[in-house]
Amino acid sequence: MDAVLIDIDGVLTVSWRPLPGAVAAVSRLREAGLKLALLTNTTSRTRASIAATLADAGFPIGVEDVFTAPALAAGYIAERYPGARCLLLNSGDIRPDLAGLTLVQDRPDIVLVGGAGVEFGYRALDEVFGHLQKGARLLALHRNLYWRTDEGLQLDTGAFLAGLEQAAGVTAEVIGKPAAAFFETALAGLRADPSAAVMVGDDIEADVLAAQRAGITGVLVRTGKFLPRTLREAGGTPDHVLDSIADVSALLGLH
Repeated sequence: MDAVLIDIDGVLTVSWRPLPGAVAAVSRLREAGLKLALLTNTTSRTRASIAATLADAGFPIGVEDVFTAPALAAGYIAERYPGARCLLLNSGDIRPDLAGLTLVQDRPDIVLVGGAGVEFGYRALDEVFGHLQKGARLLALHRNLYWRTDEGLQLDTGAFLAGLEQAAGVTAEVIGKPAAAFFETALAGLRADPSAAVMVGDDIEADVLAAQRAGITGVLVRTGKFLPRTLREAGGTPDHVLDSIADVSALLGLH
């Protein structure tokens, strides 16, 4: 292995505070000369803000190491839907990562759904439903059902996305994990082959099994949103299951 892809929320941090041993684990991977990429579906912060927060916490990370769903979405939409009018429903200001897109409040061609929060109230969801009935396409930065904070598990976009799809009779295009394009973009940035890469995540479906489908070795950690029942009920088996990111060095044979 010469490349390690790592989820952030639930693997390195919870509520942006480092998990035990996480800073040392990433530092060890850096010292070993491995290529690193942080892949996150987080949509509450920009790529630059995420990198700065991690660096302030002691992680040896720069903005070039962070791959976010919003940053990927900008290129994805520009390529596939040039000139489209986009309505963004998201908790947090990620507009800097969506540079080049035409963001609007009415008559959208695309409804882009990001991370859930207080903005996902009845009025906002009903307006989105109305746009979908008029022919707008539904795109989502991810479809995570929940994530872990220091207050416990909290609902995320997937819980609302399923209702919009059912009500409007549409299927959302997902841009972030588990989309194969997300992993491919990160590997291309690292100039790494999938067979020589490992993905470390706390979401068995979006992080681990999705990476395995892309030819990447999948490692599930028992931190963050990990629940024993999700492992039992998953649609596949992780290549490896570890207690935390601190155990990755030993898995890779680093001493």
